[in-house]
Amino acid sequence: MSTSQRADPLIGRLVDGRYRVRARIARGGMATVYVATDLRLERRIALKIMHGHLSDDSVFQGRFIQEARAAARLADPHVVNVFDQGQDDDMAYMVMEYLPGITLRELMREQRRLSTTQTITIMDAILSGLAAAHRAGIVHRDVKPENVLLAEDGRIKIGDFGLARATTANTASGQMLLGTIAYLAPELVTRGSADARSDIYALGIMLYEMLTGEQPYKGEQPMQIAYQHATDSVPRPSVKNPAVPEQLDELVLWATERSPDGRPVDADAMLTRLREIEAELGIAPQVARTIAVGTAISDDTLDSGEVTKAFSAPVTGVLPATPSADNATLLRRRSRRRTAKGGWLLALTLIVALVAGGGGWWFGSGPGSLVGVPAVTGLTFDQAQAVIAAEGLVAEQDTEYSVDVATGLVIRTDPGSGERVDKASTVSVVVSLGPAPHDIATLAGMSIEQATAALQAASVTVGDTAYEFTTSASGTVIGATVTPQGSSTTVDCTNGCTVHEGDSASLTASKGSLPDVTGMTVTEATKALTDAGLLVSSSEEYSDTVDSGDVIGITARTGGGNWIPGDTVTLRVSKGPQLFEVPNVVGQTRDAAKAALKAAGFDVTYNASWDLFPDSVTEVTAQNPAAGTQRAKGATITLSISGSF
Repeated sequence: MSTSQRADPLIGRLVDGRYRVRARIARGGMATVYVATDLRLERRIALKIMHGHLSDDSVFQGRFIQEARAAARLADPHVVNVFDQGQDDDMAYMVMEYLPGITLRELMREQRRLSTTQTITIMDAILSGLAAAHRAGIVHRDVKPENVLLAEDGRIKIGDFGLARATTANTASGQMLLGTIAYLAPELVTRGSADARSDIYALGIMLYEMLTGEQPYKGEQPMQIAYQHATDSVPRPSVKNPAVPEQLDELVLWATERSPDGRPVDADAMLTRLREIEAELGIAPQVARTIAVGTAISDDTLDSGEVTKAFSAPVTGVLPATPSADNATLLRRRSRRRTAKGGWLLALTLIVALVAGGGGWWFGSGPGSLVGVPAVTGLTFDQAQAVIAAEGLVAEQDTEYSVDVATGLVIRTDPGSGERVDKASTVSVVVSLGPAPHDIATLAGMSIEQATAALQAASVTVGDTAYEFTTSASGTVIGATVTPQGSSTTVDCTNGCTVHEGDSASLTASKGSLPDVTGMTVTEATKALTDAGLLVSSSEEYSDTVDSGDVIGITARTGGGNWIPGDTVTLRVSKGPQLFEVPNVVGQTRDAAKAALKAAGFDVTYNASWDLFPDSVTEVTAQNPAAGTQRAKGATITLSISGSF
């Protein structure tokens, strides 16, 4: 048993009083799979246990339970059986059938491309299992070679329904788009929606890969591959492998149409066409058997997030039903046919033994046992895990914040890319958590320098400061906004907020009070406002209190708010008091003249002794100022009065 196996605290534990954990099979992003014994039924099972750090996450718990329910609804020989699901204290677990063997990914890695018979055999089984899911209203959403299991006894099954959804709930959020990007349907890339036809697209990509030995789309970044899925058409497999029959060419093209409407409606429809092709080509599906080397339980990390695969040992490949002989057997047969036992045969045998021994040392404990750590920067952890596992290494996920690497992508590995390490060594894969968050205190009331320092300490870029005229001291921050990296939406941070490294910020500070220009001359007021960074215009109006040519004040700012340097301020310039024509009251009686002048806005004065006489015997004989002259309202008009006795 390996050191990591011995260190695993679950090995030997009795789960839920029933399942005795024997050894670890594989570890994925959400759970670890162990081989265990069901003490009640005395049978070997695969026990899938959710990682402890996810037990409080309702989303992951929901996916875990959802996988159990989705798979349990399917009674099909080509779907991995789920027997039980439960909780032991804070540990969520799932009980599945134990299938010693390999995955389709491992078979393709070993053989590169598969024969037509192998391909049809595997596709027939996958489509049968997936058709059962589609008939039950379940969309798998994560169809890929890693989730196809090839058991040692010849059974072929599809597993890992961790992303499955009912066909009526076909909208996928960002968290749901967890399927390997190489098999992602265009509608998942462009619209985030999926149905049974999305599974068909993934099957078409898998069929292409089995026939050609490679995926149709390649790119340095996952988004490059996703873009090709959304914009390009999958080529005919026969372009890469001329031996591919035309019927399988057409099946690949049908299954990988960019528009879902152009594909088979579900796995049943595709299976019907495949069986027609089998009849046309005269090929019947054949059971394949896997050949295991050794009996130890593998402690390798999974190629990707699937944790339904359970196998007891590494394998050298999948062979047809007719057994083939290895090199040692061939040598023994040839030796029996030889009658001459000359010295040259002994020498040859010794040489072969020496080469075999030297090769064993070289690849077992010598320099040949070391493998280079592959470059996985920019991949997701699942993708990096698959690449690292292909080199016989174990990926272990670590995380750290990064401004430069997007969330969920690999920053680096330890040991680094290209370094040579022992086989089965653990490689730390550092995955980006995105920019680090920082809490910013209230910025309002700080000086520009203090606010800038606080933001820059959080690795936030501070742009040019905007100014407004307020009653606050000049240089005091009155507003702040933050723009998250890669976004155009701003967040108000005037009274504090949470920022992330790499964000950008803008400050607004006080320019001090707007100059008070009331009572100044136009020249003086214009200079004061221009010096403050404002543009100036003027308008005239009458004023009873401000001398003509002096400034009454400024007009209100259009739209309200604080004045900003560069705004145009309009001066209200006094034209002095407004003048009105003095009416003619000569010849009128005392009271009539008074009433007329007051109605025109003027005051009246005369010899008060005339108030002792009745109004009817009085007559205005003169007025000063004279009738028709211009005077301001409130001016006093002096009347001369005489009697008409």
